[in-house]
Amino acid sequence: MRRIGLAVVLALGLLVPLAAEAEQAKGPRIGVMAPGSPPPESSQSISAFVQGLRDLGWVPGQNITLEYRWTGDSEDRYPEIVRDLVRLRVDLIVAGTGRAAPAAKQATRSIPIVMASVPFPVESGLIASLARPGGNVTGIATLTYEVIGKRLELLKLAAPRASLIAILQNGSVSDRIRKGIEDAARSAGVRVDIRGVQDAGELERTFRALQSESAQAFTHLPSPFFRIHARKIADLALKHRLPGIYGDAGGFVESGGLMFYGDSIPDNWRRSARYVDSILKGAKPADLPVEQPTKFDLIINLKTAKTLGLTIPQTLLLQATHVIE
Repeated sequence: MRRIGLAVVLALGLLVPLAAEAEQAKGPRIGVMAPGSPPPESSQSISAFVQGLRDLGWVPGQNITLEYRWTGDSEDRYPEIVRDLVRLRVDLIVAGTGRAAPAAKQATRSIPIVMASVPFPVESGLIASLARPGGNVTGIATLTYEVIGKRLELLKLAAPRASLIAILQNGSVSDRIRKGIEDAARSAGVRVDIRGVQDAGELERTFRALQSESAQAFTHLPSPFFRIHARKIADLALKHRLPGIYGDAGGFVESGGLMFYGDSIPDNWRRSARYVDSILKGAKPADLPVEQPTKFDLIINLKTAKTLGLTIPQTLLLQATHVIE
């Protein structure tokens, strides 16, 4: 009897917070999974998303409730985070990265999932196609092979002698993705060496190996890992005199990296608010075509170029949206 009584007490202890949370929620409850750390107002992407909702008449705390969940320094927390959101019975989940979306889809096939800025959604099996995503996932997909090819071209313009360019990746790369990258490299007139970097401890060894194996420049595949370690990567690139073009707006160029080129992540988050609005008004994710970025930025650090002994051509400078002198 004591065990039964204890079980009842424990069960009630779990249910009471859920009931309290349900009472506090105003309007639909949206789970927001994002890398990094709170507070939300410190994130340009989250600010853009909230403004996008406001523009559509959704005001957090008044007619919609946003449940933020952050990974901190470890994306391994995504499965735990999404389980918590499912437990809260959220009406929709917004997934901000390439690892957040698969974790969400694995946890639920009934709760709608909106991608805010996710690479390789077709290749990773998140959706069937951009035009007809199917299932419970839709949203904004970042450009992949096209933008990788563009980064290689820009890097070649900045460092004309670069014929072998290392591409860093965190996680695994499928044969389909690898082939797409190699095709993009051929179009850009360079060879690539895809290198796995699984943790921060490998970065120093990787850059040392690239220098000894005659890689003349580097870039990377999408992953919050590279944003988290932007300053360390910029320092290592300068130390080993490797020009790099970064693909995630995480302060790489401001930290001393040479260039950034990629879609505007805050703009992607802002546009994802339209998907949230449509689904809350009755649309099904399977019927909403996935969109790709429309706004891109090119940032160049001339101080770093000078340190690396590079002269950035005027044609490249004219393409830049921002130049650090």
